[in-house]
Amino acid sequence: MKDKLMQAIADRNIAVGVIGLGYVGLPLAVEKAKAGFRTIGFDVQKEKVDMVNSGKNYIGDVVDRDLEELVKKGILKATTDFSFAADMDFIAICVPTPLDRHQQPDISYVRSSTEAIAQYLKPETIVVLESTTYPGTTEELVKPILEKGSGLTCGKDFYLGFSPERVDPGNLLYKTKNTPKVVGGIGRDATEVIAAMYRAVLEGDVHEVSSPAIAEMEKILENTYRNVNIGLVNELCRLCDEMGISVWEVIDAAKSKPYGFQAFYPGPGLGGHCIPLDPYYLSWKAREYGFHTTLIENSMVINDGQPGYCVERAERILNRQKKAMNGSKILVLGVAYKQDIDDYRESPALRVIEELMKNGAEVEYYDPRVSEYRYHEQTYHSIPALEAEIVSTYDLVIVTAAHSNVDYELVQRNAKAVFDTKNVMKFVRNRENIEVL
Repeated sequence: MKDKLMQAIADRNIAVGVIGLGYVGLPLAVEKAKAGFRTIGFDVQKEKVDMVNSGKNYIGDVVDRDLEELVKKGILKATTDFSFAADMDFIAICVPTPLDRHQQPDISYVRSSTEAIAQYLKPETIVVLESTTYPGTTEELVKPILEKGSGLTCGKDFYLGFSPERVDPGNLLYKTKNTPKVVGGIGRDATEVIAAMYRAVLEGDVHEVSSPAIAEMEKILENTYRNVNIGLVNELCRLCDEMGISVWEVIDAAKSKPYGFQAFYPGPGLGGHCIPLDPYYLSWKAREYGFHTTLIENSMVINDGQPGYCVERAERILNRQKKAMNGSKILVLGVAYKQDIDDYRESPALRVIEELMKNGAEVEYYDPRVSEYRYHEQTYHSIPALEAEIVSTYDLVIVTAAHSNVDYELVQRNAKAVFDTKNVMKFVRNRENIEVL
């Protein structure tokens, strides 16, 4: 089976299926198709499927023309019909792995996707899970479902492995194409075949590890590393505020050291599809072994509390103007979870807005990249433009995303007060009405 699949990969005689056409799945499907593999994207959302089949792009990391040309050539298409999985030789599962309302891993999308393809799985198929999850998911959850649903045996009749997605929306240097990949298969042959499949598509290095659990854990480590270090600077930020010290200047001084230090920065909290969630997956799994990830859990508490801390700071700014939070008009600048993208998943700005509203503030937002967002079953709309007369009507402007296409000089000139949680206004000339996190 190994030799046959290796030859098929070299000949581009592999039909590729990508389950989930979101921020991870669609870029992967496009790269597979660009490399010459006939590719089908699967998604339960008909709207996404229709857009792909019309050649209309909705993901920032995908080039519009690439998608349009691939669809026109018939190399790439999308469907909601999972029976087409029966024709696939390589299937990548790229579905969401959020937290449930109890802050525990919600792997229902992984389970349902695996069950959907299991009934159509044919011999000599390669299956790879890319969704971020706890160590053990591939072998303890995915493998039994595939074997039971198909009647096939992993390692003998099909190959299975884990290769964590690495997507950084808005990163101009690293995209799916050139980002190094980690691959861990169930068995050495599986690892080699899966690695060969990615090497046929990607420019980045493919690093092979000994098992899916290693690959699953390394992905958790990547993002927990950032969570812990951001928790450190967020805590230091609060201490520096008490001491009357600029944490931003402290960090700038520390990063002048050419070794032993990497700069992380404070902010209103954590956002995105990985960093705020992955430590919960690890701490949840650790409890199975009677182990408490104390350092990690403490960083999670700090970061989870940062939106509330920002609201406290905003209240202090209003108090100095002899204004109460209740009834004050506040404009929040930016609801995307990072600068210059339209992705607001897990954005701390949404929690800042929620907390402001709970305290009686009249809140509106402006984001040049997010015209509307859904939160707790409600839809919120951005004000249409950032104009001097509009800015002057608010008691406080809070910057929660450092978008580069915002006129911060205009904001400073016309705002009664500004609370900059991202230090994006550090180059604004007049800073009398600006307070920095």
